[in-house]
Amino acid sequence: MSQKGIELNERDFYIFKIIFMFRYCLGRHIKQLADFSTIPACDRRLKKLVEAKYIERKRHIWGIPYLYTLSHKGRAILGVNKKPVTIKLEQVTHDITVIDTVIYFLEKYNITLSDLTTEKELHSTAGFTTRKHMPDYVINKDGEAIAFEIELTAKAKDTLAKNVKTNYLNYDRQIWITDNTTVKKNLHELKNTYTLEIIDLENIKNGY
Repeated sequence: MSQKGIELNERDFYIFKIIFMFRYCLGRHIKQLADFSTIPACDRRLKKLVEAKYIERKRHIWGIPYLYTLSHKGRAILGVNKKPVTIKLEQVTHDITVIDTVIYFLEKYNITLSDLTTEKELHSTAGFTTRKHMPDYVINKDGEAIAFEIELTAKAKDTLAKNVKTNYLNYDRQIWITDNTTVKKNLHELKNTYTLEIIDLENIKNGY
């Protein structure tokens, strides 16, 4: 499909879908999820898509690479809501970590993005009811629905307990990923009441 000087291919549309699915992501995420052979090859294609105004890129926080989002034109070609993404700076590190762990588990479980539902998609499916807690993402594997939570900062203990209970009641398994000492301590205490798994974020980073 030719659009004003750029020939869009199947992978380009997949890139658009990836960005829409996660709202925004880094170049390294697109490289992994869209199966580019090298980072330079991915960067070259992303540059062309930016120049053609399908996607946008911007540095929002010092020390963090470009965040890629869909432009109005990119959202239009997917036929989705054309409202631009609002990036909450306090959430960026968490959101990047979410996608890092997604890539890790897709490879670990040998599954694809079609087996995964994001928090955004879970809320969308729930409709206009009172907004409830949802996991960061859910993976369906071998007939099991597994809730994944990335917890980088300590929440109030009762809030954490409520979220653990909600996952316990709604999913077959729940996996919590954190590098926060307080979160680990509170989760280990909750294991006395609820079934849950705890993974140190550093272990994922070392295997990423």
